[in-house]
Amino acid sequence: MQHVNSWRDVAAATGAADRVAAEEGVRRAYRLAGLAEPERIVWAESPRAAVEAVEKLTDAGRSVREEVRTRPWAEERRRMYDELGPAGWSALWSATGAQLWETTAALAERIRAGVVADLAPRPTEEGAVRLVLLDAVLGQHDAAWLAAFDGRGDRLTGLAEVARTAGWWWPYEQAVVISERPEVLHRDEAGRLDHGEGPALAYRDGFALYAWRGMPVPAAFLAELAALTPQRIREEENAELRRVMLEYYGYDRYLTESGAEPVHRDETGILWRIALDGDEDVVMVEVVNSTPEPDGTHRTYWLRVPPGTRTAKDGVAWTFGLEGAAYAPVRQT
Repeated sequence: MQHVNSWRDVAAATGAADRVAAEEGVRRAYRLAGLAEPERIVWAESPRAAVEAVEKLTDAGRSVREEVRTRPWAEERRRMYDELGPAGWSALWSATGAQLWETTAALAERIRAGVVADLAPRPTEEGAVRLVLLDAVLGQHDAAWLAAFDGRGDRLTGLAEVARTAGWWWPYEQAVVISERPEVLHRDEAGRLDHGEGPALAYRDGFALYAWRGMPVPAAFLAELAALTPQRIREEENAELRRVMLEYYGYDRYLTESGAEPVHRDETGILWRIALDGDEDVVMVEVVNSTPEPDGTHRTYWLRVPPGTRTAKDGVAWTFGLEGAAYAPVRQT
């Protein structure tokens, strides 16, 4: 477990890269791939800045990501699979890379999306940016699969050294562009980007991602949360942003200050109704998850249901596409 935790720390590392060590790792990765070392190494403050640097490269030659990263990984995976067998490889992956895969892959995808959004404001420009991103080796965000091979051979030691000391990097025949790591990273207990008072992920040059419990939100939106009122929440037209507002404000507080009335209780939960001027009533079912959170608490959920709902059971059943009379769960989860 300690072995996996060290790579979990790599994936979440913030602060300045160790440039000397990262550059040596790049050169080793080239040598292990049978390539001449790159003539130039260019540093960038973020993945966004790195993409811009790649676009400005001259005489860099073709991408060698296939030789440096893809082929060695595939050959080492095949070697380990043949050595351990299907069951052994599955057990190794489950104990190592699988522990980190979901959160690191989701984080990498959010970074890609953020780079595209910043550098390609028009849809017609997205293709060029995405092509550059395809050339990237993910450095610290390759931690999941590198964890599975740690201590099992020298073929991937160059890639591992860059991952431990730097962010994403772009390998070409004559030149390499390497990104710094983020300065700020905030995530919730599920590993999702999450911060209510600023960027959830930020790099030194200002490239940043804002999120609330994994959902992307505009930077200006977060600044507004501290001054929320029930009226402002009701006026928000974007359903996802309204959900964030409600979570931040607190459903119990919102219900109290909005004049909501509990209209029905049964074994499934509590039905609440909020009368809105000039609009249909907001009707919600308050339910408590029977499965405890990691800290032992039981999370309360608020389910928006049709205005005509009359009982809590009918509301819960509606979320499953059932009539109240037909809703009889064998067990709660």
